[in-house]
Amino acid sequence: MNDYPELKLYIGGEWRKTAETLPVVNPATEDEIGRLPHAEISDLDDALSAAVQGFRIWRAAAPRDRANVMLKAAAILRERQEEIARSITAEHGKPLSQARLEVIRGCEFIEWDAGEAVRTYGRVIPSAPGVRYVVHHQPIGVVLGLSPWNFPMSQPCRKVAGAVATGCSIILKAAEETPAGALHIARAFHDAGLPPGVLNLVFGTPAVISDHLIRQDPVRLVAFTGSTAVGRHLTTLASENMTRVLMELGGHAPVIVCEDTDVERAAISSAARKYRNAGQVCTSPTRFFVHESIFDEYTDKFVRRAAATVVGNGLEDKVEMGPLANERRLPALSNLVEDARSKGAEVRIGGSRIGNKGYFFEPTVLVNVPDHAKVMQEEPFGPLAVINPVASLDEAIEKANSVPFGLAAYGFSNRADYIDRMTDEIEAGNVSFNTLEASLPETPFGGVKSSGYGREGGIEGLENYMVIKNISHSMQIV
Repeated sequence: MNDYPELKLYIGGEWRKTAETLPVVNPATEDEIGRLPHAEISDLDDALSAAVQGFRIWRAAAPRDRANVMLKAAAILRERQEEIARSITAEHGKPLSQARLEVIRGCEFIEWDAGEAVRTYGRVIPSAPGVRYVVHHQPIGVVLGLSPWNFPMSQPCRKVAGAVATGCSIILKAAEETPAGALHIARAFHDAGLPPGVLNLVFGTPAVISDHLIRQDPVRLVAFTGSTAVGRHLTTLASENMTRVLMELGGHAPVIVCEDTDVERAAISSAARKYRNAGQVCTSPTRFFVHESIFDEYTDKFVRRAAATVVGNGLEDKVEMGPLANERRLPALSNLVEDARSKGAEVRIGGSRIGNKGYFFEPTVLVNVPDHAKVMQEEPFGPLAVINPVASLDEAIEKANSVPFGLAAYGFSNRADYIDRMTDEIEAGNVSFNTLEASLPETPFGGVKSSGYGREGGIEGLENYMVIKNISHSMQIV
């Protein structure tokens, strides 16, 4: 494919090939589109040494200079939007229109953090005469960033932007299945003049990379986006050195649809958002708890919108949903559907693979799913929605909070008292009403319970990448 870049490691400001490579596959066609360089331990050690040197240089750079490099990199990425989007669609499968938006979203993360780079203020604390206390914010050091496959460009941007804005250096381990987005980020920062070693990019066996680098003393922060199971393992590794972690983990987002809402608008907007990125979004609305008085109407309209979803190769016009990003998601989704069906759930639409070429799965809606079905406790991470009736807001909130996850949640209501109750009682880091948008670059994003630790985005996001140091100064020796 002409649009797909040649993949290389990026270490110490230089591009590097490796002897061992792995195939990168287009999930819509199952064709090989590239070869992924596979980092050895020696490559990882070189990346760590480069990051240590890069940190010494970058921590001394003026915040305005950091911001200028970041803004230049973002401008380069915007100029290359079409090239980047086409490579993302090729490796991930998402529609080209969504890939283009992802590129812009990644740029917005960089631009927001660039603005915050010059505003990481400390403060002077009033105290006794002749004594002054000053709070300083300093970069934490070398960051290990581990990004997922579902958003190949925007997710790595979040981690790179946070590190670079605060004066840290970063080793980015991007997803092996979708590496091109991270490669384009490294290219843009290289072309923008980022000093060597500040950003390093590696690929390889995830367990080998994380196990080796997390144990190294110069690594002071592990920033990970991915599954809860892997996040727990990485947190355990980091705890051996008391290394700080930033964990954005799995979700299982509930949607509470109250009886007073506009049923048609709520159903259509929910279905459209459910199948965005083929449901492979940690904030994807999945468990719909609909008041029994509007349940039938809501479900019918949701199912009709789901049935109208245009599924196909993301490079084709008018496609709304591409394939799953990897082959292993096909049996995972099929197993959840069959388990729910065996326990009494009704499959209103979908539930099966489409064809035998490409990793396509039907937009799926399950209704009246019992609480003990696996899909009520396990995040499907695919185009699968569960719609169940509830008798009251109390019941809906109880069911929304019944899982160990708490990343995103949604509510549809026009009643202020209902919105106040959901705001106070829903256990999630991000709660949205009458919209399916979970966050923006300027808002803090993260979860509670098993959905993670720390926040990305907003003024809170950069705090993870900094050390807060208290300085006391007396005018006299005491």
